[in-house]
Amino acid sequence: MNNKQKIYFFSQLQTDGDQNMVDVLGGKGANIAEMCKLGLPVPPGFTLATSLCSDYLKTKSLSVSLKKNIKKNITKTEGIIERTFGGSSPLLLSVRSGAPVSMPGMMETILNIGLTSKTIPFMIDATGGDERFVYDSYRRLIMMYADVVMEKALKLNKSSCPIRELMEKELDSIKKINGYKKDSNMKAKDWKVLSEKYLKIVKKEFGVPFPDDHYEQLYGAVAAVFESWNGKRAKEYRSFEKISSSMGTAVNVQAMVFGNLGKDSGTGVAFTRNPSTGENVFFGEWLPNAQGEDVVAGVRTPHPIIDEKNSNTSLSVAMPKAFEDLKDVRKRLENHFDDMQDIEFTIQENKLWMLQTRRGKRTGIAAIKIATDMVKEKLITKEVAVGRVRPLQIYESLLKNIVAEDLNNNTPVSSGLPAGPGASCGSAVFTAEKAEALGKKGKKVILIREETSPEDIHGMHYSEGILTSRGGLTSHAALVARGWGKSCVVGCQDLTIDKSHKFAKIADKKIKEGDQITLNGSSGDIYLGELRLFQNPLDNAGPLSQLLSWADKIRKLKIRTNADTPEDCEKALEFGAEGVGLCRTEHMFFDEKRVHEFRKMILAQDKDSRTSYLKNLLPFQTKDFYKIFKKMDGLPVTVRLLDPPLHEFINIQRKEMENLANDMGISLKVVEERVESLKEANPMLGH
Repeated sequence: MNNKQKIYFFSQLQTDGDQNMVDVLGGKGANIAEMCKLGLPVPPGFTLATSLCSDYLKTKSLSVSLKKNIKKNITKTEGIIERTFGGSSPLLLSVRSGAPVSMPGMMETILNIGLTSKTIPFMIDATGGDERFVYDSYRRLIMMYADVVMEKALKLNKSSCPIRELMEKELDSIKKINGYKKDSNMKAKDWKVLSEKYLKIVKKEFGVPFPDDHYEQLYGAVAAVFESWNGKRAKEYRSFEKISSSMGTAVNVQAMVFGNLGKDSGTGVAFTRNPSTGENVFFGEWLPNAQGEDVVAGVRTPHPIIDEKNSNTSLSVAMPKAFEDLKDVRKRLENHFDDMQDIEFTIQENKLWMLQTRRGKRTGIAAIKIATDMVKEKLITKEVAVGRVRPLQIYESLLKNIVAEDLNNNTPVSSGLPAGPGASCGSAVFTAEKAEALGKKGKKVILIREETSPEDIHGMHYSEGILTSRGGLTSHAALVARGWGKSCVVGCQDLTIDKSHKFAKIADKKIKEGDQITLNGSSGDIYLGELRLFQNPLDNAGPLSQLLSWADKIRKLKIRTNADTPEDCEKALEFGAEGVGLCRTEHMFFDEKRVHEFRKMILAQDKDSRTSYLKNLLPFQTKDFYKIFKKMDGLPVTVRLLDPPLHEFINIQRKEMENLANDMGISLKVVEERVESLKEANPMLGH
């Protein structure tokens, strides 16, 4: 291995990289190399370094020397797997992306590369005449390659209908004609007919035939994965997560193992601990006779890895040997990486193969429990545990969350930006007035708006959660919701609202006023119906208190809090605050009665009028400050003097303008002109 090396080979016999080479190999490639070094069962292959991505994006082609190097590594892979790429004992390949930073689902994967008219008969012979498996694999290759390479990368499709959608219609048509309910009902002849139909669709829609040369398929797939780094989804995800666009993606080329080779094969995804609760139990799902994409695509309902009832569909019962091997891998990976892992695996004819491991994403509650449990298990130190849990995860753990079982058993109808952590559930309403009216009666409501303004504050106060179709993470809805600890999802592009008829649509689903809806403000997911919620108590003996006690011993800074009301101060003291670091005095006027008086002060046309209105505001502040100082009982309180962001107070409707005009003794036209003159194009930048 040398510093200029561009391709890194991996197998149980020889591995060039390791887990520390994430910048070069990407997260997936580095962890595959590490699994090989641990002696785990990993199909051999090689990783094209991230630097090759920028090379490709500059020239839009793979160089002759790179293709030559790829062929050398194919030969090494053939030697270990004892099959030949494009030969009579066919080696098939997968091509997967793998950026240095995890970007789940944002880039592309292509499976079964190497199936051609020449290799299909050989593959049928090699599998004991299993035509069903071979043509099932071939139709998957055609669909993935047509979608990822020919449509997205080469942009050959000139019609408005995506190629994948056209192919799915053909599959549905064959199932309907034959009375099949599931893909698993399809027979060998059905998959063969479907493959032939797919080839015709490709020729018709793209004007070129599907590539029938194994190396043409491979080079096209590698180029398409590099191209996907600049795909729309990937760019949007990087922007949202603040990930640099310069790092590029690696490409992992790996020998295929098959989970769709019969009843003794399967594929799955698992977490070494429960990612929702943090419990130290093996958690995951699998599908028999399936390939990896089937688990996440939702075309079939997956089975649990293990369940309390020991049902025949659980992996522990259906394939006990493979399950025991997987349990051993689980233990070895956790002990090696000292963290909860998210793993992907395939079982081919009862033999387990590991395809990926990475640090598992987890809820705030799970993050705290996993960190404290691992200290008890002597896997990590207290200092590591405190540094591993992010502040937002602690905040999230104190809010309402969706019960893990409901979270696992329900699919979101859509999603937006996660603007306010925690979860909420209630009846859909479309006006602040309706939210307030029902809220005062003790009803739980979700306020659904295109966007919110201070005019909606009274309704937001009485809402369990807030959902908007517009706005970002610094919008009015987001800021208010976070300040009040309410769950909030903003910028849901699938959401349209018809206020006059009191209904909304999310994608093609209609939501009428009063329908139950559930928001997960931590993930941005939106669910139709009522999911069960729970709230973690601040238990003095629980994982959170334990983690915070360790943090208290480690920290060198004193902790003050943002608190704008006496109620905020009381809650802050409960959590151990040693003072108020910032009291934003303008937030004292968000109350419905106070905001009206505050607007009169803003809209005053001369100094005397403004002074008079300011005097009317003084009793509000005097009362609040007295209560704040009394609550804090001598602890320091830092007050920010009144400097209101005008855009938060003057985004008002005509009715409120009329009320202001009447109270101030001026014409409606004067109020409208004054409001218009105070509007800002970009309030966060002060203009």
